[in-house]
Amino acid sequence: MTNAITQDEINRAAWAACDTFRGVLDPSQYKDYILVMLFFKYVSDQWAEHEAAWRVKYKNDEERVRRQMARERFVMPEVVLFEDAPNKKNQREIERFTATFKNLFDRRDRPNIGELIDIALAAIGDANKQHDLELVFRGISFNSEINLGATKDRNERLKHLLNDLNALDLRPSRISDDIIGNTYIYLIERFASDAGKKAGEFYTPAQVSRLLARLADPQPGARICDPSCGSGGLLIEAARVVALHEGQQANQGNFMLYGQEVNQATWALARMNMFIHGLDSAKIRRGDTLRSPQLIENDRLMTFDVVVANPPFSLDKWGAEAAAIDPYKRFWRGLPPKSKADYAFISHMIEAAKPLTGRVAVVVPHGVLFRGGAEGRIRKRLIEDNLLDAVIGLPGNLFPTTSIPVAILLFDRARERGGARASETDVMFVDGSADFASAKAQNLLTDTFLEKIIATVKARKSADKYASTVSFETIAENDFNLNIPRYVDTFEEEVEIDLAATELEIERLEKELAEVRVRMKKHLKELGL
Repeated sequence: MTNAITQDEINRAAWAACDTFRGVLDPSQYKDYILVMLFFKYVSDQWAEHEAAWRVKYKNDEERVRRQMARERFVMPEVVLFEDAPNKKNQREIERFTATFKNLFDRRDRPNIGELIDIALAAIGDANKQHDLELVFRGISFNSEINLGATKDRNERLKHLLNDLNALDLRPSRISDDIIGNTYIYLIERFASDAGKKAGEFYTPAQVSRLLARLADPQPGARICDPSCGSGGLLIEAARVVALHEGQQANQGNFMLYGQEVNQATWALARMNMFIHGLDSAKIRRGDTLRSPQLIENDRLMTFDVVVANPPFSLDKWGAEAAAIDPYKRFWRGLPPKSKADYAFISHMIEAAKPLTGRVAVVVPHGVLFRGGAEGRIRKRLIEDNLLDAVIGLPGNLFPTTSIPVAILLFDRARERGGARASETDVMFVDGSADFASAKAQNLLTDTFLEKIIATVKARKSADKYASTVSFETIAENDFNLNIPRYVDTFEEEVEIDLAATELEIERLEKELAEVRVRMKKHLKELGL
């Protein structure tokens, strides 16, 4: 690799490009424009470098170069523009060009640059339907007066954006394999920090995703699902875990990825994120998982070796009315309350895990551990069915969207009757609430703390003031309340104070203070004060 560009250089340039939209759009909106254009620049630079290499090899034989480029993983189609005419049969062609970033950059001063961008991106989507990307490029408009302002202002903003991104050289010979994927993750993290509450819809902090994926521990050949996948980061981490088992790159591992996301723009991020990380075969479906699951096989829920998720916390109005007659019978242990969907997601995930073998790892708010009513009854059934494997408490303020502490629940269907672990009935509790490093905006789960949690769960051994293996009987005695302090005693006894010694020390200090006051009074008298 010659004149390689560092990750920091690309991160800075990409973040600077965001200035184009600051103050004009909410961060939750302008992320879509920035990330789509960054993706467009990435595939355009790949295309240009590959084309240049074929031109050298085939000595500018246009036909051979054209045939070779038609076999590219991602195709950049030709755009044909016609003049306006009342009768389309009489339209005259006025221009044609390949839909690359460079060709739009060269036309950045055109009064219809927004329209040209939309036309080029739509053509790219149509030419790459095999990657399920056509709706990615049609989901937003760079020619929108509502979002980007009147024509003059809009053109100026788009020109700035093209100028900023043009400075990024994303050719494969100048960047490492995963640098663009890392830039995507970096921008998504920054957007999450800027966008506040809405950002939680598309982003889970990388270390939390890494911990969840490591705890779920998908093996080679695994079918992995995230039913509320956001921008896909958790699926990517799960792919990396499999790859680590095989000693390969994440995009070369033996696994299958599936996800579902309800938000159109966030689904688009997930599709692009998968492509950028070389995970083209991932099946990311759009739709509401609770109301209308899309990962269906033979009219039944698809089942998976591993199901992981960070679903929206305590989602209100999630569809409880229809859940009572759910055709997939996901809520047979009980119907979660209308105002909190936490156990609806948990129920879906468990039913989507393969019977007798499937594993589930889910991030939840602490209320899931102890709330009563319908949730308490569902929790009791899950524990009685011996599905709960571990409860891990995490620190507060890990997420950009909330400061509350969260927990991870691990379920293992190998523990149910007939499974390989059916004889194991204890539950592992870990109190990782102090496992964080303080940072300016939010707390961080460092690699050291992450490894400590994973090692503790894997060992399944009690550790003083940190972890405890708890029997079913003990949990039942506590009315199936999973509140971690009930099982992990983190109370630190105060050091006993020697009152006699303390009294003597006070008397000594008072005597010294009296002597100092006498000397001070003498000095002041000598100074005439």
